[in-house]
Amino acid sequence: MERLRVFPGVYAPREDSFLLEECVERYANGKVLDLGTGTGIQGIIAALKDCKVTFVDINPEAIRCARANAAANRISGEFVISDMFENVDGRYDTIIFNPPYVPTDKIEELSTDGGKDGRFLIDRFWNEFKEHLMEHYTVMVLESSLNGYESDVGRLGAEVAAVRDFDFEKIVVLKVSG
Repeated sequence: MERLRVFPGVYAPREDSFLLEECVERYANGKVLDLGTGTGIQGIIAALKDCKVTFVDINPEAIRCARANAAANRISGEFVISDMFENVDGRYDTIIFNPPYVPTDKIEELSTDGGKDGRFLIDRFWNEFKEHLMEHYTVMVLESSLNGYESDVGRLGAEVAAVRDFDFEKIVVLKVSG
């Protein structure tokens, strides 16, 4: 990737983004949905692997940012403003999701606030994702020890595809394949 700008109000890639990026480089294929795209980093990495990418975010400024970053990296794709899957059509070989997972008492910052237990959008995702998958698929979701990713490993049969330990938390990329 050549360039990546961060617009005001858009989540700047950090350690979690880079951990997920490693998995996208390894596992993304085919038709890709980059849900909660932010700067577009994950979708751009997938597009560089010749994937056909749909960039989705609830934040119109994030979609503007992702579109600008894709253009700067000579990447094309579809750009959709959507609250999760609300405006998403079709089925995908790969779904990538870096959700807000930081536990907070209220949701003020869409890009980082995950609700009381950090699972506000994570649980919504896991309840809705299956109807957007091709027959053979890979789903990669970033989670944290702060929001109890271990329960999703057992419940979904997810594999921990990548992990990074910090003093206060462990971040993981959960991978579900079918």
